[in-house]
Amino acid sequence: MKTKGALLRELNQPWKIEEIEIGDPKAHEVKIRMEAAGMCHSDHHLMTGGIPMAGFPILGGHEGAGVVEEVGEGVTDFAPGDHVVLSFIPSCGKCPSCKEGVANLCDFGAMLLQGEAVSDNTFRIHDADGEPVYPMTLLGTFSPYMVVHEASVVKIDDDIPFEIAALCGCGIPTGYGSSTRSADIRPGEDVAIVGVGGVGTAALQGAVIAGARNVFAIDPVEWKREQALKFGATHVFSSVEEAAMSIAEITAGAMCRKVVVTVGEVHGKDVDTWLGITAKNGTCVLTGMGNMMENDVTLNLAMLTLLQKNLQGSIFGGANPKLDIPNLLSMYKLGKLNIADMITREYTLDQINEGYQDMLEGRNIRGVIRYTDADH
Repeated sequence: MKTKGALLRELNQPWKIEEIEIGDPKAHEVKIRMEAAGMCHSDHHLMTGGIPMAGFPILGGHEGAGVVEEVGEGVTDFAPGDHVVLSFIPSCGKCPSCKEGVANLCDFGAMLLQGEAVSDNTFRIHDADGEPVYPMTLLGTFSPYMVVHEASVVKIDDDIPFEIAALCGCGIPTGYGSSTRSADIRPGEDVAIVGVGGVGTAALQGAVIAGARNVFAIDPVEWKREQALKFGATHVFSSVEEAAMSIAEITAGAMCRKVVVTVGEVHGKDVDTWLGITAKNGTCVLTGMGNMMENDVTLNLAMLTLLQKNLQGSIFGGANPKLDIPNLLSMYKLGKLNIADMITREYTLDQINEGYQDMLEGRNIRGVIRYTDADH
């Protein structure tokens, strides 16, 4: 079918809305009419080259929710009319990682940036000239339609708003799980959240729900610091350097048992600074993405050893998408997880560049693209 999508044809150029053609679902694939797509910082990394795809053009978008329109041969868990969330990391349930309980490291994840469908290693999307298109994490939610493998699809309740559900494809489980699973925050612990955009605000809520005593939110944007207080932060600071002395005073020199780093772009020169506010035997979780082409890190190895600190990477917050996405949405329905107030503004697909400019300039916690009948 012919539709449209937001494409990147080269680095450091704006998104361009173009005609694309999406193939029919093959075995174990699902066709979805998209209703909403989250605008995550990771898609901006496509533009800068921080996340290198296998080729151009790239169809962006890896957070989204919609309605199943058609299923391919062998699909038994989904039917037309089902409301679904797209998980940016597939979960096959069969590979060694899935069986070990780390579905966020599913073997399908090795194929996320290749652009070829995992079903048969062919391209499901082409541009108007018939050239293959590389969808972000095998999804491409910046289009009103998609065809994806069933491992990337999670069924949800029909009464959940699509714009709320869309954020659970990446940002909500990534942030919440970074606090509750990767950092394993315990009641009474002092916690710092570095960067309170979409993922950071979910991490902040995770820390509060886990019972953290003091939650220090750190972000250079004043408006985001104000929002962080509304989501449960006990103290806010504009930088780690500004926060360090106050954290030392409030914690009687112990510093933060857990530090969760959710900045939009991680730089190696900052790692030792984040560890500087981490307590001895504490854990610093790196959730924000760095440039895949960079390897330099500033780190005092002696202090890492002598104070027995832990530096922990985290992808998707350690989530099991088939389990955690419905659970997080249940928490939303019960009023225990505030997702609605994380959505600062809704955009049309044509406004995508405006939305990312708002994100980069600190005006959004999370922007959401909302599709309409005109898009379909």
